[in-house]
Amino acid sequence: QVKLVESGGGLVQPGGSLRLSCAASGFSLDDYAIAWFRQAPGKEREGVSCISRFNGIKLYSDSVEGRFTISRDNAKNTVYLQMNNLKPEDTAVYSCAAEKRPPRSCTMGRPISSYDRWGQGTQVTVSS
Repeated sequence: QVKLVESGGGLVQPGGSLRLSCAASGFSLDDYAIAWFRQAPGKEREGVSCISRFNGIKLYSDSVEGRFTISRDNAKNTVYLQMNNLKPEDTAVYSCAAEKRPPRSCTMGRPISSYDRWGQGTQVTVSS
């Protein structure tokens, strides 16, 4: 079955850290750039980070720049989002999406439904 599955979410206190994983099954991530999105209750989904096929390009939204780090391990067919110094406003459902792009490019500004594949998401709650 072809799918993306996110994991690693949970409840964390402000200032804490989590590492999210986006694992592909049924296809290889080698040909795909990956973007992470999040959607908080009552808000529109926003792109927070993306990574090109071979780690060359990494982009972040202003709201997470300096706190989040995206990476990928193509051998494990997985992309990660390391989230440090988490804030209550980071509370959201986080989803990953894959799209075929040239080797050194990625995007995170389009609707998630325009990507080739996307997962169901994992909940991140930042609260004391």
